[in-house]
Amino acid sequence: MMAERFIGLMSGTSLDGVDGVLADLDGGRIAVLAHASAPFPDDLRAELLALNTPSDNELHRAALAANGLVRIYTGVVRQLLNDTALAPADIVAIGAHGQTVRHQPGAVDGVGYTLQLNTPALLAELCGIDVVADFRSRDVAAGGQGAPLVPAFHHAVFGQAHETLAVLNIGGISNLSVLPAEGGTVLGFDCGPGNALMDHWCHLHTGQPFDDRGRWAASGRVDPLLLARMRAEPFFAQPPPKSTGRDLFRPAWLDAMLGDAPLAPVDVQATLTELTASACAHDVRLYAGDATTLIVCGGGALNDHLMARLAALLPKLTVCSSAERGLPPQQVEAAAFAWLARATVRREPGNLASVTGARGARVLGAIYPA
Repeated sequence: MMAERFIGLMSGTSLDGVDGVLADLDGGRIAVLAHASAPFPDDLRAELLALNTPSDNELHRAALAANGLVRIYTGVVRQLLNDTALAPADIVAIGAHGQTVRHQPGAVDGVGYTLQLNTPALLAELCGIDVVADFRSRDVAAGGQGAPLVPAFHHAVFGQAHETLAVLNIGGISNLSVLPAEGGTVLGFDCGPGNALMDHWCHLHTGQPFDDRGRWAASGRVDPLLLARMRAEPFFAQPPPKSTGRDLFRPAWLDAMLGDAPLAPVDVQATLTELTASACAHDVRLYAGDATTLIVCGGGALNDHLMARLAALLPKLTVCSSAERGLPPQQVEAAAFAWLARATVRREPGNLASVTGARGARVLGAIYPA
């Protein structure tokens, strides 16, 4: 029987590049054999960011950006194969969800849409490996939110039979998975901004792509009035299921919140970090009140100041990086899409009704043969 080796690719709302893993998923267990990453070229990153808002000639530009994204994907796939001395024929499939540029589930016509730039047929041609894609649009079509798609994976990897855990992924947007003890119902939803606004503000005022370890934010002071204005955003008060993205939490939103307030840039960064920490901590207390541990993954797990604020706001929980549970923070989501690709190939459910509010557990994704 062929080994169940899958590749998962992840490019998230942080827009910093692509993470990929090659994993052995034999029997549903996760064994990451290799990890590779590649940054976005500046011009591609700028175009992907621009395509998050209405602009001229979008269809043409989006198609070319999708092709450019797939070329980055292909480079990561080739690096993974090279690092493991494996051939395309050794891989069952690649899971690649694409780059989200619009996210409006349930909006406008009652169904709404979520739009990811991707060219899975081109990826299959370039790599010679079957590709599984369209995860989010399939979820929206079934009445779900299209995000987050990782809670079932989190439960499979981190869940414990006799302990409630919470998993917090902090990418550009933050999302929470509540993993109850055996017999409970898995819950998952977006909490709000993760790194997206912090990265934007840091780049704008320091020229750096992100606040390394949160050192800049740690040197500033939280402005309580600005924090209160931002926390009054109606999204935070919505009950799950819910999801969000750059459609809402974008620079224009931050500019509106700032108004003419004469704040030092470093204090705005401190307040943005506190916004992410306080919104996530609030949701953990409200929806995972009996959890003993908060496992943090994504780029936010590498932000020491953010991790310290989460620990301070959640003193009754152990707050730890996913690395302490066997999977480094920047590998978790890529591994999730390898897992979702396996579920699709096997026609097994990859998401749950309790996560998105849709009509029951279901298979996600569409297969593009090589």
